[in-house]
Amino acid sequence: MHKRLLIHAAAVLVAIPFATVQVQAAGGGSDTPSPTVTKCKKGEVYDTKSKKCAPPKQGMLDDDNIYEAGHDLAMAGRYDEAIAVLTLASNKKDPRILNYLGYSHRKSGRIVVGLGYYEEALRQNPDYTLVREYLGEARLQMGDVAGAREQLSEIEKRTGKQSREYGMLSEQIDHYDRS
Repeated sequence: MHKRLLIHAAAVLVAIPFATVQVQAAGGGSDTPSPTVTKCKKGEVYDTKSKKCAPPKQGMLDDDNIYEAGHDLAMAGRYDEAIAVLTLASNKKDPRILNYLGYSHRKSGRIVVGLGYYEEALRQNPDYTLVREYLGEARLQMGDVAGAREQLSEIEKRTGKQSREYGMLSEQIDHYDRS
């Protein structure tokens, strides 16, 4: 099944044009858009080696930059573009990359595909609580409240009830229970 996911992701990479987006950098808190956002037209990214915009290709960006761009696109609701960028990562087992591939697929309505990426991310890092939050949300989308509560319990074991991930998933479960 994982091989089919990679084939699907590669097909998306070929079929979806790349775009840039102006959003806050992942985890950095910076309001300064990247050169890709400010200088490059749709379908291009800023190549730090050549110092100019070019169509993205494998090996052009390091995985940290790929993660940041994919995260930013996903948070902007540009899920297919995020998937296309994230599939460029050289480390296919990076839990951050897997998490946002899962998130983007889930938000695009491909919940089962998203679950596969979340589960692989947790195999790589069982303590990655953001994955657990998103996995819990996916379980709720499927009507599996027990599965969501299981992830909430796992988050509590790792970070306690005061963490952002615990609060977000707890709120989603409460909302689901009220509806």
